[in-house]
Amino acid sequence: MLTIQNLKEYGANVDEGLQRCLDDEDFYLEMVAAVFGDNNLGALEQALANKDVQTAFELAHALKGVYANLALTPLYTPTAALTELLRGGELPMDSALIDAIKKACADLQALN
Repeated sequence: MLTIQNLKEYGANVDEGLQRCLDDEDFYLEMVAAVFGDNNLGALEQALANKDVQTAFELAHALKGVYANLALTPLYTPTAALTELLRGGELPMDSALIDAIKKACADLQALN
């Protein structure tokens, strides 16, 4: 079950995320749970596989914003790094960043 405590243990900056959600714990948890139904990560993987830098950048940038607003640091950090790489017009040389994002996403889903 997704809780404030297990989000803290996950590495989320819960205090920051709650502040953005007007200190409404139920709303914050609802917003975090909405990440599970988002298919932008799959679309990002596909754009990277297709070597579509512009689409990958747009998707990574959108995900970065969501993760930042919810203060999901384990997801935000590698997504921000990938966004900046793509912003410069570069594709990642290996799958380390996308693998880190997928792992952080799986770790988050395991809390649910």
